[in-house]
Amino acid sequence: MGLSVAQPERLEVGALGSERPEAGIVAAYGRLIPPELLRLPRHGMLGVHPSLLPRYRGAAPVAWAILNGEATTGVSIFRLSEELDAGEIITQRSVAIEPGEDALALSDRLAHLGAATLLEALEAVEAGRADATPQQASQASLAPKLTKAQGRINWVLPAAMIERLVRAAVPWPGAVTEWQGRALKIWQVSVGEAPAPRGAAPGTIVRVEADALTVAAGEGTVTVSEVQPEGRRRMSATAFLAGHPVGAGERFGAGP
Repeated sequence: MGLSVAQPERLEVGALGSERPEAGIVAAYGRLIPPELLRLPRHGMLGVHPSLLPRYRGAAPVAWAILNGEATTGVSIFRLSEELDAGEIITQRSVAIEPGEDALALSDRLAHLGAATLLEALEAVEAGRADATPQQASQASLAPKLTKAQGRINWVLPAAMIERLVRAAVPWPGAVTEWQGRALKIWQVSVGEAPAPRGAAPGTIVRVEADALTVAAGEGTVTVSEVQPEGRRRMSATAFLAGHPVGAGERFGAGP
């Protein structure tokens, strides 16, 4: 099967028509393909999507899978249609989301899985043994790109939800709180093992250790181990504490 490569800004029939492609491949494009291009390749345009469609159609399926606490996700190879991420499924592969895995690491893992799965799908398509299955629209969910506002940590939320937000927001938009009037990006956290002291308001730093800060959440605590002060580089909590005296009882911003 022949392969042609086109830059996104050149996705026009005039640019590809002379190539007479057998199949088109689209990954991480983020826009609808014009109908005349969908019809151009003999085997259609195939999409690589990092979710188990019809779940999480859209630009940020990995982030939303983590944010919603999914145990598994995967990749889908599908035929593009005129509706976003809604075409027939050719094949899918599922994987477990690892504990503590952020969206960047999971995206990288799914990219490798997607490439391998795409090769299998192309072989099946060329051999005429690809069984395309229509998506069930009633099972569809959307995964739009996260906004900066969605990256702000609301410490009133349960610790488990805050931990998922931090992982989902890597690398965009980043999970951010406020400390001493300035933005503080939170890169890595875990759910604390001990509950917050009685009466501790959400966002209150309840324990300071050599390598971590423990913060009260609406339910439970969050242990912060990696941060990035405004205008500075990403650093461990150990490095942050070495240059920024922090005491128990101080408080991070409590919400949006």
